[in-house]
Amino acid sequence: MKILSKVAPIFTLALASMVFSCKKDDSQIIEQKNPIVLSGNITANTTLDANEQYILKGQVYVKDNVTLTIPAGTIISVHATDTIANKGALIITRGSKININGTNNNPVVFTSNASTKAPGDWIGIIILGKAATNGANGLLNITGLASSADTEFGGASDDDNSGSIKYLRVEYAGGLNPAMEEEWALDMASGLSLDGVGSGTTLENVMVKYSRDDAFQFVGGTVNGKYLIAYNNGDDNFDFDRGYRGKLQFIISYRSVPSTVAIRANGMESLNDKDASDIMPYTHPIISNMTNIGPSADQPITDQSQGIYIRRNTRFNVQNSIIAGYTDGGLMLCPKTKPLLINNLGSLFKYNLVNSDDPTKTFMYDNGPSGVNIMSDPQVAAFAIETGAAIEKPSVNNNAIVTALADLKLKTIYAADGPDLTPLSGSASVSGSNFDDADFATFFTKVAYRGAVATNANWAASSNWASWK
Repeated sequence: MKILSKVAPIFTLALASMVFSCKKDDSQIIEQKNPIVLSGNITANTTLDANEQYILKGQVYVKDNVTLTIPAGTIISVHATDTIANKGALIITRGSKININGTNNNPVVFTSNASTKAPGDWIGIIILGKAATNGANGLLNITGLASSADTEFGGASDDDNSGSIKYLRVEYAGGLNPAMEEEWALDMASGLSLDGVGSGTTLENVMVKYSRDDAFQFVGGTVNGKYLIAYNNGDDNFDFDRGYRGKLQFIISYRSVPSTVAIRANGMESLNDKDASDIMPYTHPIISNMTNIGPSADQPITDQSQGIYIRRNTRFNVQNSIIAGYTDGGLMLCPKTKPLLINNLGSLFKYNLVNSDDPTKTFMYDNGPSGVNIMSDPQVAAFAIETGAAIEKPSVNNNAIVTALADLKLKTIYAADGPDLTPLSGSASVSGSNFDDADFATFFTKVAYRGAVATNANWAASSNWASWK
């Protein structure tokens, strides 16, 4: 193996004989390769080589304040197993860093090594930082793994830097998630988990697809991100917990078919903590230019998935976005989150285009801990579309209810080879955005359009990185 870092890595590098197919056509000969096995601990600065083949086995910890660098074009296959204790994961511990230097044409890819890949073949990439959570003393441990110094995250350094991630694709993760996971608890780690990660970290152009559990998990921390895609994951596409306070722009939550794993596989979900308490910092994601699309067909009656579900005392700010295609609702609040919005007590929902398969369910209310007492919310719907002098509460206004999905006038919402969410001429999304709120004073790119994609630059078009297959 060629090591590009100056310090030789101290971690298990085992050679295994395995057959790999770099198949370009049916006539190509299958080549014999000797992949490099990554396992155990990485305790020295290490740079992988895009010309090598890698298999990750078990839980690999990058620790002792070192940096793992993964160059463009590197593919890491994760050993697939049904045994939860042996499920693969890459874990960047507090103080260590990961630099993923992919490009659109040569992304870094983490995927299953199974001959027939399936959601849940491995756990995911878990990055642990030193930014605050609302756990005791600002600290928490990874949910789903045994607690130790290597699974702890959080602290008091909100500008902490865990590295740089650009042009990454994560596939078939979510291996800790049981079927029909009890949704009132904090989700198991899955997909790309950013736990206590600080705002000094770069997060751009990441796609998570076919996770059995959540795609993106933000647990505490302040990391910001742009150009993120979550595609056909088993549970929530974007999940915010335990004091996350970062900013996200140009993000796509897309589900072409209903989940068969979770009762509520939401496009976006957020909680403050399991007890809906007032522990601080409050979970408070700030989002602009999201396109959040639900399944192409009506969800079965047992599927209560929402475009956005804000629960358990979360504050939030979602503006300039499109939420559409969910049968059971575009935005759902609960007794702990509705007052925060309609009484202007820390939450904002403005300048959005909101749709549901059933227009009467565009805005919903969850009025019970059983999880089945959900109903239409005409009060929030009335506030949401108020404009100008008629506005009663400044926190909910200037939204539009879109009766039919086709009225959004996006180029191709559902297709076998993936969507094209570019607005067509006459689409309400080509204009109408607003960035006047103080939350948008920094980080955000001020654009005229709503949703994640502009008319003349579809960054999410099918490519080597954004693979919709």
